[in-house]
Amino acid sequence: MTDFKADAAFEAGSAFAADWPLCQVRLQDDARFPWLILLPRVDGAVELNDLSREQRAALMEEMVRAGDLVRGLAEAAGRPIDKLNTAALGNVTRQLHVHVVGRRRDDGLWPDPIWGRPGAVRLSEDDLAALLRAIREA
Repeated sequence: MTDFKADAAFEAGSAFAADWPLCQVRLQDDARFPWLILLPRVDGAVELNDLSREQRAALMEEMVRAGDLVRGLAEAAGRPIDKLNTAALGNVTRQLHVHVVGRRRDDGLWPDPIWGRPGAVRLSEDDLAALLRAIREA
């Protein structure tokens, strides 16, 4: 896992937050949603079945951890979420990844899916730095 590199699409739309035991954790650069992306650091992984049984179990634990973290970030911002969305799509970016996104009934896309929708609002430098710090300290 030492030579892991995130796909360029992730580099463009998200920021590195942390390395957990299995996954690189990235913060999606979209102020509309508390949104983490987990990228298992497994060479060539595209589908869940490209992971070993142990890696799949570790991914599930890290997904739950990310969900707790997304909820915490939303609470700290004074905007608790109504629903946690977790998805591994990969139609655009083949590299195996899992989105963990907090949704609110008053977000501009509710109840529709957010995937591939325009309108992302970039985080300010201060907000990005504060969120990355919170993720690293969690």
